Amino acid sequence: MNRLGARPFAALVAISLLAGWRPFAATFALAWQNDQYTHILLILPVSAALVYLECPALKSLAAPSLRAGAVLLTIAAITAAALKWFLGSLSPDVRLSIGMLAIVLWWIGSFVLCFGIRISRTLLFPLCFLLWLIPFPTSMLNAVVGFLQRESAVGSAALFELAGVPVARDGVLLTIPGLTVQVAQECSSIRSSLMLLVTTMVLAQLFLQSPWKRALVIAVSVPLSVAKNALRIFTIAMLGTRVDPSFLTGRLHHQGGIVFFLTALLGVFGVLWILRRA
Repeated sequence: MNRLGARPFAALVAISLLAGWRPFAATFALAWQNDQYTHILLILPVSAALVYLECPALKSLAAPSLRAGAVLLTIAAITAAALKWFLGSLSPDVRLSIGMLAIVLWWIGSFVLCFGIRISRTLLFPLCFLLWLIPFPTSMLNAVVGFLQRESAVGSAALFELAGVPVARDGVLLTIPGLTVQVAQECSSIRSSLMLLVTTMVLAQLFLQSPWKRALVIAVSVPLSVAKNALRIFTIAMLGTRVDPSFLTGRLHHQGGIVFFLTALLGVFGVLWILRRA
C-alpha cells in the first residue's frame, strides 16, 4: 500500500485514539484482567499481520475512496456522538461495546478512505476481524456461557453413558456413583471456546478458498468447543472416582484446559485437511 495513503490513515487512527481513549483503554484493561475477554488481546496483532501479508500484492490496487470512506467515518462519528449525548442511561458494559464499535467503524472507514474500495474488498476479512475487539455486553456473554454450560452437561452425560457409567442429569447437575458434578460457569470454558472460534476463523481464511468451506469449518468449531468441555468434565470425573480423588481439585482441573483446547484444535485441523482435499 502506498505511503501517500499511510500517512493520512495513521493520522485518522491517532484521532480516534485521542477521542476514544477511554473505551479503548477500558477494553484492553478488561481483556487483561478478565479471562472471558482474553481473545481481544489477539485481534489487533492478527489483523495487522494478515494485512501485512497481503500488502506486497495489493500496492497497485490502492486508490482513495473518499465517498465510501466518508460515509463510514460519518456513521462512526454519529455513533460516538449518540453514545455521549443520548445513550448515557445505558449500562457501562453496553456503553463500552458501543464505544468500541464506533472506534472500529472509524478505523475501517479510515482504511477505505485512504486506500480505496478495491483493496478493502480484498482485505475484507482482516478489516471485519477487528469487530472482535468489541467486548460482549454482560447479558450476551451470560447467554453464551449458559449455552456452553447446558450443552457441556448434555455432552458429558452422553460420554458417561457410552462408558457404561450410570448418570443422572438435572439441568447442569450430573450425578454418577460417588460424585455429583455441577457444570458451573467456570466449566463452560468460555475463554478457550472463544479462542478456538477466533483461531478457527483465521485458519479457515489462510487455508481455504471457498466461502462455504470456511463457513463450514467455523461452524464445526462450535460443537468442538462443547465436545472439549464435555471431554474435560468426563475425564476429570472418571480420574477422580476411579484413580485418585485429588484429580478433582488438582492441576488438571484448574490448569488442564490447554490440553483439551489442543485436542479441539487438532479436530479443527482434521476438518481443514478433509476440506482441502475435497
